[in-house]
Amino acid sequence: MFKKETYKQRRALLKKALGSGVYLFLGNDELSLNYADSTFRYRQDSSFLYFFGLSFAGLSAIIDVDEDKEIIFGNELTIDDIVWMGVQPTLKEKSEMVGVTHTEPTVDLGTYLARAQKQGREIHYLPPYRPEHQLKLMDLLGIKPAAQKASYKFMEAICNQRIYKSDEELAEIDKACNVTAQMHIAAMKMLRPGMKEYEVVAEMEAVAARNNYELSFATIATINGQTLHNHYHGNTAKSGQLFLIDAGCETEMGYAGDMSSTVPVDKTFTARQKAVYDIQNRMHLESVKALKPGVSYESVYDLSASVMVDGLKDLGLMKGNTEDAVREGAHAMFYPHGLGHMMGLDVHDMENFGEELVGYAGGKKSTQFGRKSLRLARELEPGFVFTIEPGIYFIPDLIDLWRGQNKFMDFINYDVLETYKDFGGIRNEEDYVITKDGARRMGSLYVPLTTEEVEAIR
Repeated sequence: MFKKETYKQRRALLKKALGSGVYLFLGNDELSLNYADSTFRYRQDSSFLYFFGLSFAGLSAIIDVDEDKEIIFGNELTIDDIVWMGVQPTLKEKSEMVGVTHTEPTVDLGTYLARAQKQGREIHYLPPYRPEHQLKLMDLLGIKPAAQKASYKFMEAICNQRIYKSDEELAEIDKACNVTAQMHIAAMKMLRPGMKEYEVVAEMEAVAARNNYELSFATIATINGQTLHNHYHGNTAKSGQLFLIDAGCETEMGYAGDMSSTVPVDKTFTARQKAVYDIQNRMHLESVKALKPGVSYESVYDLSASVMVDGLKDLGLMKGNTEDAVREGAHAMFYPHGLGHMMGLDVHDMENFGEELVGYAGGKKSTQFGRKSLRLARELEPGFVFTIEPGIYFIPDLIDLWRGQNKFMDFINYDVLETYKDFGGIRNEEDYVITKDGARRMGSLYVPLTTEEVEAIR
């Protein structure tokens, strides 16, 4: 964890922004896999981590702005716990690590909240994204899950702090990105025809484990790159196919890295693969060149889409006016997702608060297919960390659907597109931070990006 002063300063800034009220932080408990004592790997709630820094199960916290109190609630380990888990710091010792002097047993949390409610004070809480949180809120506040409504004021105040990454946070993200890059380079070097997808996954995840890092999300490593989030790893990689990887790790403090790469199963790209890959590469590089403070991220997305349309027109896959094609959404046949997302303690940072708050500064998202998946659209500011990950995909079901509907006939050459149904998909992704005068790629280790660089490492 960071030094205790960091967490004290974060809580002080939050209290100043909130002004008044009682704010409840529910930490995460252990989550059972198939019976009580067989659990998934533990991950603390990110906002709890940000303000209280403690990655231990069974903790909750209160910030009472009106009474100027910060309290961590939890239970001491019993001798039975110690026999199975070993000795751990006491609750008081844990709390002192992050500058909190007041602790209470878990049973007293309900009493504290009941007293505040009796005084007519509102209890503010964050979105309960886990069933355990919903049950706790029902028990503590008497609110059934269907009626639980998170505090927008609370979310907004936290978002306005967490969205700007400090130097010490950037150092952690750099570490995550360096190991993430190692994962991708290892996969790019080892892939050969005849390998199972899970063999590649095993090598990548071993890289994370050797650095004592966990995964920041479930690994994607697939010959079916046209499926955007494909977590199945049982296919055999064959000559002539593309292999899409989307994988990352997180540091011991929970900060994430997230990168994507696409490589040929063979040592070199085919001419058709190279032609499409080079278009995707231009989308990526032009997007990166456009990054700087004050630029709308949605305008960078539009730029990437326009670069793609122009390139696909050269291949005979698209036609018509580029600006019209992007505005009307015809580009989404090949590019059905956004350009990227915020990243930090969550790989999709604070996405449990909602994309409109985090990625749109409270504005409204588009309902247009493709553009509605744009997770980030707001004006870029120094300290923002996010991904750049344009893609090009050939999705047979989408091709059939839109052709059957005679959709975008003025922009899409369906006869040519039919011949690409077996192509798959291409996505490459890097992580960036906005600086005072531009942008910096996160991490010092570079993952091969151009076709020439990829073939050289293959």
